[in-house]
Amino acid sequence: MTRPEAPASTYRIQFTPDFTFADAEAVVDYLDALGVGALYASPLLEATPGSTHGYDVVDPTRARAEFGGEDGRRALGKALRQAGLGLVVDIVPNHMAVDDGPANPWWWDVLQRGEASPYAEYFDVDRSAGPLLLPFAGSPEEEREHEHYRLVFWRRGNAELNYRRFFDITTLAAVRVEDPEVFDATHREVLRWVAAGDVTGLRVDHPDGLADPGGYVRRLKERAGCWLVVEKILGPDEALPASWPVEGTTGYDALREVCGVFVDPAGERAFTALADELGVATDFGAVEHECRDLVARGILRAEVRRIAALVDHPDRALAEEAVAQVMTAFPVYRSYLPEGWDAWHAAVAAATCPAVRALDEQVRADPRGELATRIQQTSGMVVAKGTEDTAFYRYTRFVALNEVGGAPDRFGMPVAEFHTRAARREAGSPAAMTALSTHDTKRSEDVRARLAVLAELPDEFAAAVRRWTAAHPIDEPALNLLAWQSLVGAWPISADRMAAYLDKAAKESKIRTTWVDHDEEFEAAVAAWPGEVLNGPLADDVAAFVSRIEPHGWSNALGQKLVQLTAPGVPDVYQGTELWDLSLVDPDNRRPVDYGVRRRLLDRVRDGWLPAVDDSGAAKLLVTHQALRLRRTRPDLFRGYRPLRAAGPAADHAVAFERTGLVAVATRLPVGLAAAGGWGDTELPLPPGEWTDVLTSRPAAPRLADLLDRYPVALLVRGDQ
Repeated sequence: MTRPEAPASTYRIQFTPDFTFADAEAVVDYLDALGVGALYASPLLEATPGSTHGYDVVDPTRARAEFGGEDGRRALGKALRQAGLGLVVDIVPNHMAVDDGPANPWWWDVLQRGEASPYAEYFDVDRSAGPLLLPFAGSPEEEREHEHYRLVFWRRGNAELNYRRFFDITTLAAVRVEDPEVFDATHREVLRWVAAGDVTGLRVDHPDGLADPGGYVRRLKERAGCWLVVEKILGPDEALPASWPVEGTTGYDALREVCGVFVDPAGERAFTALADELGVATDFGAVEHECRDLVARGILRAEVRRIAALVDHPDRALAEEAVAQVMTAFPVYRSYLPEGWDAWHAAVAAATCPAVRALDEQVRADPRGELATRIQQTSGMVVAKGTEDTAFYRYTRFVALNEVGGAPDRFGMPVAEFHTRAARREAGSPAAMTALSTHDTKRSEDVRARLAVLAELPDEFAAAVRRWTAAHPIDEPALNLLAWQSLVGAWPISADRMAAYLDKAAKESKIRTTWVDHDEEFEAAVAAWPGEVLNGPLADDVAAFVSRIEPHGWSNALGQKLVQLTAPGVPDVYQGTELWDLSLVDPDNRRPVDYGVRRRLLDRVRDGWLPAVDDSGAAKLLVTHQALRLRRTRPDLFRGYRPLRAAGPAADHAVAFERTGLVAVATRLPVGLAAAGGWGDTELPLPPGEWTDVLTSRPAAPRLADLLDRYPVALLVRGDQ
């Protein structure tokens, strides 16, 4: 099959009622000047009124009115086409938003008419739990009078048992897109945009929740025929199923690899010792298992019970235990039976419940049956809620590693391993998306880059944390260690932003408080902590520490940005991150972007200005612009992949590779490099030919002390090309 044309790069924009189609149209010229290949949009279909993310779709048949509706969408599409830019749209096939009102016309019709509704089969409803609607014994007049009460009672009485949710969110109900009729109804509008040439690529949200992800993407690819990537979170050594006709993932695997290169593995022992000393758990496997088990038996217990009812075993309690144990033990987010049995076998082998044998036999006998399907759909929820949204807030040894798709127990990535994985991506999925920041990352790329510096100064940071904790602790060790790392990583940060982040972190960890069972005294203390620290005597000490590491954080940030933008894959730039972005988890990372500042700086860069590496972030804009411009105008340079290895006393501090007529060079472990006195006589053997650094417009020389004297990165093209 011929591969569809992939964008040269993408630029993710979060549409909101305050950033509409018209607002996006107004920055198309800026994106064009930056060098972007395609605008990558958050969901654009009609969503819950006021939604700031758009994943709560209520009507997939029309463009969102709060963004400007169909007219606004068409105008944006026209502007993008005139600029020669593509449009990649995020779609949400797994679920729709449901509530007690008529915002979702399909759901409202089901509530009113029950199984007589033409949409009754659209939602994944468990009819074994009872009728779709509870009967109302009364006159038509009384029924109308009490209609709202009846609907609310139906929701409250059956929300956890009557329909499959998106994770634990009762206002998001699963949609049966495996049914061709449902697929057509939910995708008709977006596919119309694709057919009209307005949309050039699709990003599929949460395929792990679908009954048949492989069948879904095959149908979507056949119908759309465009560039297609899936938001699939891969384990460190996991690959997408070979039968999926997609270009790749949305890039969390690349994020882990790129960021890992800039983390010094030598810092692991000291960070483990600090966590032990403070009373923070350091056995990630144990923490992860405990958190997944908590989720399976707690917020997702209804799903576990529904699955257990399908197990052919006389003891329902044992069946529930077997289901919970198996889903807790998955080595990846989900298996894709009948492909790839390894994950299933590993989960079964780890379970000890006697009923697991019956469960295993039933799944192996019918890997496409309802039992196998529902286990696979739910295991991803257990892993995501247990690992990402619980364990990552409890296992806070070194939070730069606690990222979606990350592996906190793997402290950094050797350069040789990075090269191996990059070459594998070029060979197998060269059009997959790569990312450093997304709307779902736990912290932005530049926060992670600064935190990576701490791995080179573990003893110095440990001493600071001891000093700060002694003066102003949070009375929960994991949150305390998370708080000091987050404060350093995101500095300068307001007390309000920090308090909102810590409130979310405390509730996600589920140690002292949760979203539903509140410890109000503890929450009040956590809310007060940022203001007390930032307005107290510790503030100067924290500021001095950040000042010490900040330049090295900039070096890491420029390095990982250049590597991502030039390595195999289609790089995505999350909105605003062409300048320094020190954001924490959503909604902090969805704050408005100041495009006026970016326009002014980009104009200067395009006029030849070489900014200093300072707090303006203009150096990052320079790197981003030059790499994106080359990707769009010289796609021939971004083929192939060959590691380049420096030679000399500081060789371990360089990561470099060649594409086809292009060489990228980045500085890693900058603290150690500075301590060693710089590059010295270290050289990078360049391929034959005359080379020019497009960042500085200077001829390139092999001696790294000369090549990297202006910036800690270099982007070289062969002069004779």
